[in-house]
Amino acid sequence: MAVRLDILAECSTNHARLGRLITPHGEVETPVFMPVATAGSIKGVWPDQVRAIGASMILGNAYHLLLRPGSKRVAAMGGLHRFMRWDGPILTDSGGYQAFSMANLLSVDEGGFTFRSIIDGRSIRLGAAECMEVQNDLGADVIMPLDDCPPAGADPARLRLALDRTHRWLGECVRHHARPHDQALFGIVQGGVDSVLREESLAAVTAFDLPGYAIGGVAVGEGTEAIHQTVAAVAPRLPRDRPRYLMGVGYERDLVAAVAAGVDMFDCVLPTRNGRNARVFTRFGPLNLRNACHAEDPGPIEPGCDCPGCGGGFSRAYLRHLFLAGEMLGPIIASVHNLRHYQRLMLDIRRAISEDAWSSLEAGWPVLATA
Repeated sequence: MAVRLDILAECSTNHARLGRLITPHGEVETPVFMPVATAGSIKGVWPDQVRAIGASMILGNAYHLLLRPGSKRVAAMGGLHRFMRWDGPILTDSGGYQAFSMANLLSVDEGGFTFRSIIDGRSIRLGAAECMEVQNDLGADVIMPLDDCPPAGADPARLRLALDRTHRWLGECVRHHARPHDQALFGIVQGGVDSVLREESLAAVTAFDLPGYAIGGVAVGEGTEAIHQTVAAVAPRLPRDRPRYLMGVGYERDLVAAVAAGVDMFDCVLPTRNGRNARVFTRFGPLNLRNACHAEDPGPIEPGCDCPGCGGGFSRAYLRHLFLAGEMLGPIIASVHNLRHYQRLMLDIRRAISEDAWSSLEAGWPVLATA
């Protein structure tokens, strides 16, 4: 298979496991948090900075890269790794969720989505075959099938329709996947918060012998407790020897709960999106750097943090000034800090698993107790 997960240790008190994901572009220690490079870049951050803060694998968005510059152009430039100057592993999502939720959707049918480009207004068709063609062109190490992800609160008929489409499209994606030896296609378990549908989806998706499996359809509007319950019900029942990926999640408490349920891989835009808007994460909870209380604060974002901003002596007062003045450096420093914050959390999670000392994690991360 294109990727392999070696399990190195497991907690005795929950389903958390320490692993090594072997990919065509290197090894990744799991559990892993992947920063999001939506259009082929992590906004405001150089690839070398991303590596320096400890990120080993990143995520690209097939929908945005399809629209601009186009997957054929990326392929002509040597693939996404070479195009964006990132030599580590990459995962690309299918683009289906963005086509449904962000674009001017013209129609959705049993074959896929037809939507109008937000770039130039042209009509674009995204079905299983197109989804695979785009991601085969991009050349990511892990790719995702087209799926139908309804919002939280969708009625039973909509959930049923989405589930049937997701399972049917997975089969089509498997058939159209042209690079199975160097790109790992994961399956996606859907079903919302309906335990019966999740059970059905779990059986249907794992019937395909795939290199890995994902949990989709969470963090789409349901509450924290519902997210944790759904993940706890699904993750431990995914094949033990394959990587388990929770899509688009999330806050520190969500990551820790999911790792305890047996999840290995995560992605989310929270670190950089919040950083660009002056919101920074710390072990004790988030801060808004625009607040007046930081106007004369000489301290770093978080004492003891080893990110370039905190370690470099940049004060909260200075960062507040940068945001109020509209200077680009403010969002960059805050984004890098947030990215490092998530990598530090994953380091401590992996340490707790390796030492079989899960209960020690909360002591070092007060935000987990107050979340």
